[in-house]
Amino acid sequence: MALPDANPRRFPVLLAGLEAGMIAAMWMLAWLGSSAVWQRRSFWTSENLLATIFYGASALRDGFSSSTVSGLALYLLVYSSLGFLFAAAIGLKPPHLRLLLMGIVVALGWYYLSFHLIWRRLSPLIPLLHAERPTILGHIIYGAVIARFPRYLPGSVFRPSPEAESAEISER
Repeated sequence: MALPDANPRRFPVLLAGLEAGMIAAMWMLAWLGSSAVWQRRSFWTSENLLATIFYGASALRDGFSSSTVSGLALYLLVYSSLGFLFAAAIGLKPPHLRLLLMGIVVALGWYYLSFHLIWRRLSPLIPLLHAERPTILGHIIYGAVIARFPRYLPGSVFRPSPEAESAEISER
């Protein structure tokens, strides 16, 4: 049962935000893995570090292990949800440049909130052991990609309804 004020066009926007969040998280993790390799650490360092929430210090290993999967899943869950919330809060109204800036600001805000408050309480190893500069750049990449969530919308959502089109024409 739909709410009376519910906009039927809103659901695709939310799903596009979820999809953009998942893709953005993968790009961010690819960057974090690549930068870890450049620092002569394991590609899976960031995922293993996040897995310390579930497994404690035993999750800190070189390479891929069974605990890496939980860290990867947590990254994808959290950052996909953040993309969903971003699309829900922002919608389709801002111009592309403003949307890009808002995406980056949200991602950096999430970085500071999560790495300096949330993860510190859940697993003190995360804020102590993460590589700060590559992680900040990874969040900038994440923010730039979630800002592109309108690209994941079906074409019909971009086109205004006939009523909106006629109202826009009459305003001119």
